[in-house]
Amino acid sequence: MNKTILKNYAKLIVEIGANVQKGQDVVVNARVNEAYFAELVVEAAYKAKARSVRVEWSDDQVTRLAYKYQTTKTLSEMPKWQEEKLQHAVDTLPARIYIVSDDPDALKGVDQDKFTKVRMALGPTIMKYREQMENKYQWVIAGVPSEAWAKKVFPNETKNNAIKKLWDAILTTTRALGDPIKNWNEHNKVLKEKCEWLNNLKIDTLYYKSSNGTDFSIKLKQGMIFEGGAAKTLQGIVYQPNMPTEECFTSPDKYSANGTVMATKPLSVDGKVVDNFGFRFENGKVVEVIAKEQEHKEVLEHLISVDEGARQLGEVALVPFDSPINQTGILFFETLYDENACCHLALGRAFEECIKDFDKMTEEERKAFDLNVSIIHVDFMIGSRDLNITAKTIDGNTVEIFKNGTWA
Repeated sequence: MNKTILKNYAKLIVEIGANVQKGQDVVVNARVNEAYFAELVVEAAYKAKARSVRVEWSDDQVTRLAYKYQTTKTLSEMPKWQEEKLQHAVDTLPARIYIVSDDPDALKGVDQDKFTKVRMALGPTIMKYREQMENKYQWVIAGVPSEAWAKKVFPNETKNNAIKKLWDAILTTTRALGDPIKNWNEHNKVLKEKCEWLNNLKIDTLYYKSSNGTDFSIKLKQGMIFEGGAAKTLQGIVYQPNMPTEECFTSPDKYSANGTVMATKPLSVDGKVVDNFGFRFENGKVVEVIAKEQEHKEVLEHLISVDEGARQLGEVALVPFDSPINQTGILFFETLYDENACCHLALGRAFEECIKDFDKMTEEERKAFDLNVSIIHVDFMIGSRDLNITAKTIDGNTVEIFKNGTWA
């Protein structure tokens, strides 16, 4: 890939995505195999006047080996230095840049029970620090091809062709070519206008129906709004958390989900790809996991068992089936991309930033909305070409939101 294009992409991630501020610390999460691109991001961050930039490296095989050879007890321990590092992040609020390039099947075959127990053990401690940082710092997730990921997406291509094709798709869907700043400003404007239309409807309940078995309803809380595109910290710093993004999303009433939703795309969850699945909800909670394969059912049942909030929904997102990402015809096997291909829901943690004027409220006022809390936030795609969504408004009107998979 052309070095100039890669540098421009790194600059886009740093300046538009994370919007790194002068004098701010930056933390970059990256895989060792993609060190070449992490270096470009580090340089772009320093050119944006970052005070310091630290890279936290990971490797799929090292993680797999840890779960193979370490005991559950050892994996579940959090040394004092790790807690001190989390506290340091709370104190300094670094901008965080996540470069995703994982193998979608990286942890296939890893003991699922062990993985779940470790997550349950470490989750409460991590959440304690995460909640102190919520909406106080900028973050961005952006993709870079790895060989394993590219070959999963393009299995019939040679390694080099697969990587090139995935690079082309990433740069196109992130609007990184041409004039990226202009592209993102225009895109954010469109998303904000769509969110404003949804918010003006004053929706009480959304009803979903499609021929694959989805027949589902969920209520929205008054005082919650749809958001899309750029986000804003409590300090007023605008940033772009997801690159790409096509969604208008909000956090629903966590007690109100009823009915069945069927996934329309495979999902890479905890390093394992699951497919042909769905969930049945009653009074907000998953009461049944539906899956064609028993192994996939077990993965999902472990996922929703990590805490109480994992069985409830934290996000409702509207994305037209003819979105630019879906138009590529590519199944990315990476949620960052696939969730922006069509409508989706998310199990787990909700978004406080979807509370209207959240940045003007006290922490106690925000918590009074009783949004879903969990150590997970897992999106799964439910959009299809024949998905219809109608809304009942608070004044009793019925409004068509989606017809045949796209905006009505």
